[in-house]
Amino acid sequence: MRALKVLGVLGAVAGVGAAALGALGYVIARQVTAPAAPRRFDLVVRAVDRMRERPVVILDRTSQTATPGLFNLILENGGWVQLGVAVHDVAGGRVGRDVVSESAPGLLASGVRASWSGIYFQTPKDAGLEAVDVEVPTAVGPAPAWLIGPQRTSSNTWAIHIHGLGSSRAGTLRGVQVAAAARLTSLVVTYRNDGEGPVVGAGRSTLGSMETNDVEAAVRFASERGARRFILFGWSMGATIALQLAARPDVRDQIVGLVLESPVLDWVETIKANCTRSGLPRWVGALAVPWLDSPGLARLVGLESRVMTHRFDWIARAGELSVPTLVLHGEFDTSAPVNVVKRLSGLVPDAVRVEAFEADHTMTWNVDRDRWEALIAERLRRMSAPV
Repeated sequence: MRALKVLGVLGAVAGVGAAALGALGYVIARQVTAPAAPRRFDLVVRAVDRMRERPVVILDRTSQTATPGLFNLILENGGWVQLGVAVHDVAGGRVGRDVVSESAPGLLASGVRASWSGIYFQTPKDAGLEAVDVEVPTAVGPAPAWLIGPQRTSSNTWAIHIHGLGSSRAGTLRGVQVAAAARLTSLVVTYRNDGEGPVVGAGRSTLGSMETNDVEAAVRFASERGARRFILFGWSMGATIALQLAARPDVRDQIVGLVLESPVLDWVETIKANCTRSGLPRWVGALAVPWLDSPGLARLVGLESRVMTHRFDWIARAGELSVPTLVLHGEFDTSAPVNVVKRLSGLVPDAVRVEAFEADHTMTWNVDRDRWEALIAERLRRMSAPV
């Protein structure tokens, strides 16, 4: 009898432990798929030195603010401040960054809260591009998009630019500049629950599962306007969507190339990596998978449909990838692990070319704009050449 009691206690403890792990998986799944949230303004402008030839903004030294490159300060009061490449050492654990441009005078001032960003251009006009606002019809409503013509002659090869989770279409303008210089028409898209596109259900992301349908609608939209061939520019989760599209029977024959910035190639590995970055054990990331993949549990999380994470494992699906693919990825990326990208390249070296940068997630353009643009321009010449 005593042994039975002990077994009963152990069973109860195991049940409590299983429930706790299940609850943790639920929390992680909710966090990963959270609706678009307001930007966090976690920096404070310590001072602005306007006595030099170019103003210098003084900030606390962090791994981001001390990284040389072209970055942007988005101010809580609505201002956008483009920063130059150089980093100036300042006493007291601070750095100075040259101000290249300000969206409006007077907004950049001491004490203003700000957010560090790799999104360098706020609008197509800021990037020197002429855009027309259009709406792509999708099954869940119209999705706003920018239609941007080439700088010179047009082509029936179009570029579709797909932003990532938690970002905005403005972030893709870094790539639109290169596409425009290559004489490609660009369609810069939005999709459901990204903060600009249609709102569906609780506003949660399905990590590309349903969003891919909206981008496929953008391909149809372009086809109706003369596009015959497509190069997909995907950023982070946008790369996930691009890969899904490249495998879809209805459109894959029209896709002649992929340009992927910091791609998410395996959601399970990506979730584990982000758990590690947040201070949790890596293995707990796997606890979210049942909540994302099971129809019943996905509904409890608040998703419109299950994700089916195995469909996004491009190591397992490497044999399906034959379209020419250029990957630009940061060696310091702790969101989408670079080792997964390198594994994919090793599996399909004829299709996938990886170019590494000393950069964090989606920041490769920012740390070396010239090299980034040259690599893509060279690749676009091959991808868009008539067959």
